[in-house]
This record gives sequence, structure tokens and C-alpha cells, in this order.
Amino acid sequence: MPPTAPAAPQPPDEHAGRASPFRCFGTGDPLYERYHDTEWGRPVRGDAAVYERLVLEGFQSGLSWITVLRKREAFRAAFAGFDPAAVAGYGEQDVERLLADAGIVRNRAKVEAAVAGARATLRLAETGPGLSELVWSHAPAPGRPAPRVPADVPASTPESVALAAALKRAGFRFVGPTTAYAAMQALGVVDDHLAACPARGGGR
Repeated sequence: MPPTAPAAPQPPDEHAGRASPFRCFGTGDPLYERYHDTEWGRPVRGDAAVYERLVLEGFQSGLSWITVLRKREAFRAAFAGFDPAAVAGYGEQDVERLLADAGIVRNRAKVEAAVAGARATLRLAETGPGLSELVWSHAPAPGRPAPRVPADVPASTPESVALAAALKRAGFRFVGPTTAYAAMQALGVVDDHLAACPARGGGR
């Protein structure tokens, strides 16, 4: 699902003399607006980039997305720019270091899941098909209608159920069907911008 419930279309702003921009979510927070306008729903490929989104979605579990988004640069510093090879080498001392880092979400299970995910990413690269290809192989068939209202956006799909199972088999954690679907949205594997949203179809 979108990081927050999509906003309703805005009426013309009579005071500004022009129509207010419509976004599915994020309007009013520059960081959130930028994320909506330039990242969410746009195709992302490459093992490291996909690994980053999966880790961040795992840390978001039980929290608001804006909380994780605001800590994103701290996460990148803490996890070596989300370089799977670097994070895969993290040991217990690194885990303890991260649990003392107030810049990120300090949750042992999620930190350990990020390390396990890095190791899984390397194994997938060695044995095939690679993390990025694995995730994109679960894209839904073309032609899915655009959601028109927030209620049209699912929390999970048969494809995300299958992806979650595949990721768990590979060694990932914190990747249930809902988290897997949120990652699919963030990676542009699905485009769940509402039909009226100007960002729909961006980068495709």
C-alpha cells in the first residue's frame, strides 16, 4: 500500500489563483513530496538498490514510512551505502554498534535481518537469478487497471505472496506479503499511483 493513505484530490486554491497539485500522498512535507514525485512507483533495478528498498521496508514494519524516510541517510551511513558485500561481513560488534546508533531504528531483529538479507543477496548473485531479477520476476501481468481511489490499492496480492515466500526461502526476513508488496510499489514493480496522479507512469 502507499506509505500513507492517498489524499483526496484538492480543489482549486482560490488564494493562490491556481489549482493545488494532486498527489497520492506526501503533500505538505517537502521530503515526502520529493519521494512521491521522483521515486515511488518508478522502476528501480540492480541488486544493491533493490536490497536497500527491502531493508528499509523491513525497518518500516510497524512504523510510519515518513519515520524511515527521514532516517534514510542515517541508514545509508550505518549500512555502508547498502553495499550487500560490506553488510554481509557485519558481525556481532557491528550489530551492537548499530543498536547504539540513534540515527536509525534500533531493533535487533531488524538489524540482524538486514545482515541476513545482505548475505542472501550475495548467495543469489552467485547462484542466480540475482535479487533484482528475482523481485522483478514477480511483476504482475501488464494491463492491470489503475487504482482510482485509495480503496482500490491492495495491501498484498498473489504476486507479493509468492515473492515473500521466495525471499524467505532465499534467507530474507521481515518480508511478509504486505512488506513485499510495499517493496514492489517502492521499486516500481507495480505502479499504484492513482489514475488522476501526475506521477503515474513516470519513468516507464
